[in-house]
Amino acid sequence: MNETAATVYVVDDDSAVRDSLRLLLKSVGLACVTFESAPEFLDAFEAGGRACLVADIRMPGMSGLELQAELNKRQLRLPLIFITGHGDVPMAVDAMKAGALDFLQKPFRDQDLLDRINQALADEQEWRVADEEREAVEQLIATLTPREKQVMERVARGDANKVIAFDLNVSQRTVEIHRARVMEKMGVRTLADLVRMASKAGL
Repeated sequence: MNETAATVYVVDDDSAVRDSLRLLLKSVGLACVTFESAPEFLDAFEAGGRACLVADIRMPGMSGLELQAELNKRQLRLPLIFITGHGDVPMAVDAMKAGALDFLQKPFRDQDLLDRINQALADEQEWRVADEEREAVEQLIATLTPREKQVMERVARGDANKVIAFDLNVSQRTVEIHRARVMEKMGVRTLADLVRMASKAGL
């Protein structure tokens, strides 16, 4: 997927900053949508397409940190790059602990921002692929019986068949049958592949 399919959202109360960033991003073929406040962005934003967010950390009304908190509350995962003033660096560090991708201290070089945006879009693409893979695995897991899922979790954890059999109070042969069915339903041939799938599903 090419970069022109992505959108960069800019949230900054300074119109000069919004205009300059719009021109910069347009010059490299990136779509840019600007907002002068965090609430305006939240009202307009619809998850779905490839995107990242560049936001000032200190804005009147809802700050960049409050915007980030609201995105997290809504479970909207969007790569976030903060623009900060000199005194805002401790705030930016807190923002990164809360999941922001990076922060740029003013004044910054255009290329530095573009590099971070390109990295953010690459990260977002990786997130999207990982989400799709996880959903596919979860759909396969949904086809397992409760006992088969139980066996899968124990096998993925590294437990031996005889240990699983003892803990579940069933024969080792029964565990082997369940394990074979799990491998078949999950579409895998090796234990390593099963472990990877279980990991993607958070088991």
